[in-house]
Amino acid sequence: MSSHAPSTPADLAPSPVGGLDVPSLAELTTLRVGGPVGAYVEAGTEAELIDAVRGADDAGLPLLVIGGGSNLLVADEGFAGVVVRDVRQGLDADLTDSCGTDGACGGASVTLPSGQDWDGFVAEAVANEWVGVEALSGIPGTVGAAPVQNIGAYGQEVSGVVAAVRTWDRATSSRRTFPLSELGFGYRTSLLKRTMRSGGGEGAPWYPTPRYVVLEVLLQLRLGNRSAPVGYAELARRLGVEVGSRAPSDEVREAVLELRGGKGMLLDGVGGAAAPDHDRWSAGSFFTNPVLPADAAASLPSGAPRFPVRSATPQTTTGPSLGVVDESLVKTSAAWLIENAGFGKGFGLAGEHSPARLSTRHTLALTNRGGATAADLVALARAVRDGVLDAFGIELEPEPVLVGTAL
Repeated sequence: MSSHAPSTPADLAPSPVGGLDVPSLAELTTLRVGGPVGAYVEAGTEAELIDAVRGADDAGLPLLVIGGGSNLLVADEGFAGVVVRDVRQGLDADLTDSCGTDGACGGASVTLPSGQDWDGFVAEAVANEWVGVEALSGIPGTVGAAPVQNIGAYGQEVSGVVAAVRTWDRATSSRRTFPLSELGFGYRTSLLKRTMRSGGGEGAPWYPTPRYVVLEVLLQLRLGNRSAPVGYAELARRLGVEVGSRAPSDEVREAVLELRGGKGMLLDGVGGAAAPDHDRWSAGSFFTNPVLPADAAASLPSGAPRFPVRSATPQTTTGPSLGVVDESLVKTSAAWLIENAGFGKGFGLAGEHSPARLSTRHTLALTNRGGATAADLVALARAVRDGVLDAFGIELEPEPVLVGTAL
């Protein structure tokens, strides 16, 4: 990849960030690695976002639309194209608080711009007694990335509350709205994510930004002060409830933040964290939990965790619910596989002096201990992936988007 700045149209002139005319991706990502960018644009309105995307596409320039930069690993050579960051914040809520004779109350229809900080929204939702995202507390990034990745944690996925997603279609240069039924949600995937590669790899037309750029996300949330059914055993134990039961939403949020904080899975400053904490210099979970056919899962070691795989599509229209279990599939733990393949907490290729190491709190996170390069992190990820493959015959899939590099 060329490291020189490409020629750019006048409306894509770089914007200053932190005193630099053209920032590096290290300034824009939570892993704090990545080289310079060709041009940088901050979009404060929907029109500015569309103009930046359309301008890059019309000029034939590579495009990288980012939010919080928490799901990216960008090469040290940088990105010789246009980086567009959506900085819009806020929400628009339409509430219906009437209750029927069956005890089911109305809900909150919430429209959010793609640049809105995700955890900031979750905090507001819990405070306003909007139910369905409380277990997704502490996840870094922005609203726009949430439906692309179908973010999930502690038994809850954003697909359970999405009503529709408004996008900019780069192929037709027009707006397009996808209702829930067309979004094709699955475990850490969606139709939106699948258009990133359009059937190919890095050379595909839309890489590393999907064909459909998220403009707004419309969520449907139930009203109430008790959570959606708790679907994760670790969270249920922390709350002192049974899986499938409900708890006060504010207690669920507090418990999730504590659990994530104990694993180093929060950004500096979130949940009362002191900075700097290099366990938090990460992209969160670097590998997805493998989903295996049930017969293949039967060959796992007896101690390997086995979790049910549930449908990502809500089963009711009155709020998030536990999806139907697919008996043909089993999910296992990537963290367990990593640890039992010989990669413990804090593992680095050069021991404790490695600039890139597994988190000292959770083996699923690759961390920058200060001074790491993208190449350091890729080498560590490759070693872990290959070690798990050798030990268990399971190939781990990276969760972050890798730009200009690959495992």
